[in-house]
Amino acid sequence: MTAPEPQFDELYRDIIVDHYRRPRHHGTLAAPTQQAEGVNPVCGDEIRMDVSIHDAVIDGIAFDGQGCAISQSSASMLTERVQGHTIAETKDVIGKFRAMMVDGAAADSGLGDLVALEGVAQLPVRVKCALLAWNVLQEALQQAAPAAGKEPA
Repeated sequence: MTAPEPQFDELYRDIIVDHYRRPRHHGTLAAPTQQAEGVNPVCGDEIRMDVSIHDAVIDGIAFDGQGCAISQSSASMLTERVQGHTIAETKDVIGKFRAMMVDGAAADSGLGDLVALEGVAQLPVRVKCALLAWNVLQEALQQAAPAAGKEPA
């Protein structure tokens, strides 16, 4: 097994810090079709997510909250990755991200910038930080399923 290239570690740190300092899709939506929120009781991270879904496509997403760089960066990267995608595509990304974080699966290239969080999987306490926004999004999608009548949760 070879050690990761130092320049990649630095690149990944830079991506995480950039999303923390300049979060994408931060704030609220004017008229979300779903809202969900979650808290990580271990460290106090909080995320509230507004999602707008029409014809099984996420056409708007925003998050608000507070917490560590991992939870906030993960939320920012999540919104970038799923904006404009179908519920089915989003559930696939959720599965790949969860597999990387929880099951130790290799990072899937389809995750984009989210691969920067791969190293967090080695820190069990921080995995909950990285997964918080994903759990909140999953809850929002479960709310959408009965309303849409098209996609089972």
